[in-house]
Amino acid sequence: MIFKISKDIKFSNFYKKMNIFSYILIFLSILVLLIKGLNLGVDFKGGTLIEVRTENSITTIAEIRESFLKMNLGDVTVKKFGKENDYLVKIEITKSDDENFIKSINDKLSADLGSAVNFRRVENVGPKVSNELLRAGLLAISLSLAAMLFYIWIRFEWQFSLGAVIALIHDVIITVGIFSFLAYEVNLSIVAAVLTIVGYSMNDTVVIFDRIRENLKKYSKISITEISDLSTNQTLSRTLITSVTTLLALFSIYIFGGAILKGFSFAMIIGVIVGTYSSIFVATPILNYTNVNQKTVLKEDTENN
Repeated sequence: MIFKISKDIKFSNFYKKMNIFSYILIFLSILVLLIKGLNLGVDFKGGTLIEVRTENSITTIAEIRESFLKMNLGDVTVKKFGKENDYLVKIEITKSDDENFIKSINDKLSADLGSAVNFRRVENVGPKVSNELLRAGLLAISLSLAAMLFYIWIRFEWQFSLGAVIALIHDVIITVGIFSFLAYEVNLSIVAAVLTIVGYSMNDTVVIFDRIRENLKKYSKISITEISDLSTNQTLSRTLITSVTTLLALFSIYIFGGAILKGFSFAMIIGVIVGTYSSIFVATPILNYTNVNQKTVLKEDTENN
């Protein structure tokens, strides 16, 4: 093996400190969300999306942004997109169906840059559509959390269900809070990332919970605290290897995937880190606090049979 992980780490010694750390992170995340809110993208706020190709390859994002700002079109975001001279521009105003308006923007931009530009794609996202997308995104996240709760409730005892759901809510709040703090744009790809984070975090938690349940059946005279430490150590190699390999892929996407995938990959990076942390220091301690023991598991098995 390349490295060896100690099998006798007393994770339970860090539960209280890590829980306090989580409380602080959740409090700060909610506070930032209340003060700053989210930087909603065109998908949710409405606006016009323009894919621009310039003839001059040395044109910079700053030059394009400055030109659009001079046109008084509201908030403007400019990102690299595709080839070296391709850019994705988002503006607040929704007039993509007004040919004269689009032509005037093209003419002014060409004049400012000193070379012809080609609008390869112009799309309009109206307020009604954006509001429907926002509701659909929130509904998707809510339904996924409810489905996870239902699965865990059937698969495990209620104490396990409680721990898993608290961990999921913890991961989502902190991830969204970081996006609010950094003012990263929130669009449909971020909603997809949050849904993926929910699944990833649940998978990590279920692996540990399965081992805890097995060990509870084996060892009747060992406390839940010792069982938690033993089970976490037994699954630690698998958890870390999965997380590290996933993070390597995500960092590659973040660095080389272009502007379009940066938001998605960044959300996933935060989610994987927070999800790995919460499966050990948020979900598992709940079993200690609710005094899960061998009788709890055996009673549930008897009732199911």
